[in-house]
Amino acid sequence: MKKWLFLVGAILSEAAGSLSLKAALDHPAWYVLVAAGFVSAFLFLSLTLRQGMTLGVAYGIWGASGVALTAVLSAIIFGEALTPVMLAGIALIILGVLTIELGSQRAAKKREAL
Repeated sequence: MKKWLFLVGAILSEAAGSLSLKAALDHPAWYVLVAAGFVSAFLFLSLTLRQGMTLGVAYGIWGASGVALTAVLSAIIFGEALTPVMLAGIALIILGVLTIELGSQRAAKKREAL
């Protein structure tokens, strides 16, 4: 369970860093949060890996979820477009993340059986 909490921390930190990057374009003080967000994201990601999650699963979920969350939040916070095609892409990202996790669980069961 701990690895999932660390992964959520990595996703939220990365999204915060990315969103702060947009804010920093007009107000450079936000670059502090950009740096903190990305440093925290990698720290949380390393903690996730230390808890035993495989790199492919952790990185895939982190990257895909970060993209989807950033797109949705940038539409809410900055009023950026969120078109039906973009929403379909986010749905595909979610399906991809689920597929990665299901495949990982299946591989783990096969390893345990050996």
